[in-house]
Amino acid sequence: MFVGTCSDAGKSVMNAAFCRIFKQDGYCPAPFKAQNMSLNSYSTLEGGEMGRAQVVQAEACGIHPHTDMNPILLKPTNDQGSQVILNGKPIGNMTAREYFGEENPKEHLFKEAIQAFRRLSDYYNPIVLEGAGSISELNLRDRDITNMRMALAAGASTYLVADIDRGGLFGSVYGTIELLTPEERSQIKGIIVNKFRGDLSLFQEGRHILQRLTAIPVVGVIPWFDSIKIEEEDSVALDMKRNHYRPGAINVAVVLLKRMSNFTDFDALESDPRFNVYYTQDASEIERSDIIILPGTKNTLADLQQLREQRIDETLTRCHRAGKMIIGICGGYQMMGFSIADPQGWEGDIPESPGLGLLPIQTVIEGEKITRQQSFYFLPTQSGFLSHGYEIHMGRTTILGTSYTLPLLQFPDGRQEGCWLNSRCWGSYMHGILDNSDVRDWLVSQFPSAAYPSAAGGSFNYTAFKESQYDKLADHVRQNVDMDYIYETLL
Repeated sequence: MFVGTCSDAGKSVMNAAFCRIFKQDGYCPAPFKAQNMSLNSYSTLEGGEMGRAQVVQAEACGIHPHTDMNPILLKPTNDQGSQVILNGKPIGNMTAREYFGEENPKEHLFKEAIQAFRRLSDYYNPIVLEGAGSISELNLRDRDITNMRMALAAGASTYLVADIDRGGLFGSVYGTIELLTPEERSQIKGIIVNKFRGDLSLFQEGRHILQRLTAIPVVGVIPWFDSIKIEEEDSVALDMKRNHYRPGAINVAVVLLKRMSNFTDFDALESDPRFNVYYTQDASEIERSDIIILPGTKNTLADLQQLREQRIDETLTRCHRAGKMIIGICGGYQMMGFSIADPQGWEGDIPESPGLGLLPIQTVIEGEKITRQQSFYFLPTQSGFLSHGYEIHMGRTTILGTSYTLPLLQFPDGRQEGCWLNSRCWGSYMHGILDNSDVRDWLVSQFPSAAYPSAAGGSFNYTAFKESQYDKLADHVRQNVDMDYIYETLL
C-alpha cells in the first residue's frame, strides 16, 4: 500500500508504477482504493462508476477496471456536499458534516470496502492499495476507511510517499510517522521520497537522517520527471496545464469550469502533437483558439451561471458567429442548448436556466444516473468509423425540431446520440470521444495543414502511447527503489 504525507505526493502514480512492475515481473496485480474523492470518473463494462485513478492503475495491470477497485467514490456537487457512489451506483448526496460526522454510515461503508478488497484478492495477487491525502489527519482517524485502518485490515506492507519538491520533507515525514499509533507505525515498511530534483548522490545524508529519525528505511528516491505522461485525476493537476496559444498548432481552449469533471477527456488531445490544449477562463485566450470545448461538470446550472457572471457566454456567442468550432461534452453539451431544468434539485438550488442557445436542444436533470460504455459510429452518414466511449450523466436531452442536419453518433442498434448543427458546432454526452484516433483525425481534417504545420503529421495512437508511458514509468521507478527489499516485505 502507498500512503502519503500530503495530497498530491504522488501516491496514484507510484501505485500505477508498481502495478506495471508487478505485471512485468509475472504477477497478476490489481489496484484498490477504498474511498476516492474526485470529479473524474469512469463507467465500467458492467455499468458501474469508479474513480479514474484506479482505471489508470488497472490499465497498468493490463486488466479491465471494476468497481471493486474503488468501491466508494465521492463526487463533490458543491463546496459542502458530495454524491456518494457505492459499488458503482449512487446512494444519495451528503454534506461533509453528514459524511464525516459522528452519526454517519461509514462503518457500513468500511465493511463494503473490505468485502470489495476480499473479492479482488480472490482473483489477483498482489493487490496494490492506495491511501488518500495525509495519513496523519488526527481529527479523521476514528472515521478513516481509506488509510491506515485499511492498511491494517488488509495486512498491507505500507510505504509512505513524501513530496520533497514542496519543501519541509523532514518535518512532514517525521511528524507523519510520530502521529501514528504504534500498531500503525509497525505497518510502515519504508519511505519513498518523490519528486527529487538534482543530483541524487547529494541526498545520501538525507536518507540516513530520515532513517535515524524514524527507524524506517528510505527504500527509494524518485527523480522528478516531466517526460512521462500518466493521466492524473486530481484537480491539482489542472494548475500544471495552463498552457497558452501556440502558433502553428491546432489550438484547443477548454473552458475552465469551477466544478469541471472528467478533464481526462482531453488527455489524448494533450498527448497528440498536432494539438495544443490549454485550460482558460480568459476571453482573449478563448477567442484566439481554433477549437473551444465546453467540458463536463458536476453542476451544470451553477457553472453556467458563473460563465454568465464572467461574461464568457458573450465570448462564446461571438466565437460561434465568427465560425469557431465549439464542442460540448456532457455538462458542456447541456449548456449549449436552449434550456436546462433541474426541477427536483438534483444538482443544486437553481431550478432552471436558459442555455447558451448554440444547439437546438433542451435538457431536464433527472434522478436516474446513466453509466455505461458505448460503441458508436461517429458521423455515420459521412465516415461511419466505429469508436468507443462511455456515458455518465443524470440529464435527459431532447432535440427540438429538425433544424440539425446529421446525426452525430449512431450506436450499432441504430439509436442516435448527440446533436450536430454543423462541423463547427456539435455536442455529445460521450466521454472519451476524443480518445479515438479517427475522431481526432477528423478534427485535424477541418484545418488545412498549410496553416497548421504541426497538423501535417499522421494519426496518433493514444492506446499505444499510454502503454509505452506505463513501461517508462515502471522503468523509472524500478531503477530508483530497492525492489529486493520491497519483495521481501511481501513474503
